[in-house]
Amino acid sequence: MQNNSQHSDGLVVILATGGTIAGSGDDVGYTAGQVGVADLVAAVPALAGRALEAEQVAQVDSKDMSHAIWRTLAERLVHHLARPEVAGIVVTHGTDTLEETAYFLHRVLGPAKPVVLTAAMRPVTSLQSDGPQNLLDAVTIAAHLDVRGVLAVLQGRVHGPVDVRKALPFALDAFSSGEAGPVALIQEGQLRALRPWPAGTPLGMSAIGTDPAAWPRVDIVVSHAGADGVVVDALVAAGARGLVVEGTGNGTVHASLLAALARAQATGVRVLRATRCAGAAVVGAPAGALPSAGELSPAKARIELLLEILTSAA
Repeated sequence: MQNNSQHSDGLVVILATGGTIAGSGDDVGYTAGQVGVADLVAAVPALAGRALEAEQVAQVDSKDMSHAIWRTLAERLVHHLARPEVAGIVVTHGTDTLEETAYFLHRVLGPAKPVVLTAAMRPVTSLQSDGPQNLLDAVTIAAHLDVRGVLAVLQGRVHGPVDVRKALPFALDAFSSGEAGPVALIQEGQLRALRPWPAGTPLGMSAIGTDPAAWPRVDIVVSHAGADGVVVDALVAAGARGLVVEGTGNGTVHASLLAALARAQATGVRVLRATRCAGAAVVGAPAGALPSAGELSPAKARIELLLEILTSAA
């Protein structure tokens, strides 16, 4: 599936949220989110002369990403996507929670224009800084005439929002789409599509309400050797309305933890069963098994459950 059409001359908006791509320091002990978006753009000479706007939405290390920033980012995306002169949008982000933000935006907005998340594994000050090339690739994709939906581009691979995961903690080529593989490749500025662009059925901004502080509590618990139900019982007591269990293997759950999750379900808490196997999906639904998260990672299953609870309460 080849895609050779040229990019448009439309405006690309860059929304910055911080992260390593805006970090300063050495390769390990850097501080994320130190460089403003205008400086990030200025550091990529190939972007000179392109029709760009840049806006600083947040300036955080993405390990500290919050529901409040998610909602603000979604609001800014809705605003800019509605502008006819805007061809697409780039979101600069930290790597640690990029996959979660991508899935959240995919489910809430399902945009018809490209929304391209990008990041870096090395800070601006590193001799191996990967941010400039990733940013250039993201702008190229966002301006492309045929692209749609939420995507992530890093190291020349274009990932879909459902499959993308950070698979390695330090390597430059840290992201994977597991068994599904990337959606496309970008090589020397040329985009080569491998499978259809991600399409979603957007829930819309009204589904998530106006106050993220009022969003329901949804937590992740882990099944492992020696697991019991203490954490589940404590989370239910703390007001959790949803729980994702990160199961072993094909979403299997320790008997003691399973009993606690059944107790939680009996009180009205919603539960989803995912797997800790990276890049894989839960297959099948054995009799008596907890509801499956399917292809979603535990972190994305948590977002799915959060959105299900929000929309059911709307």
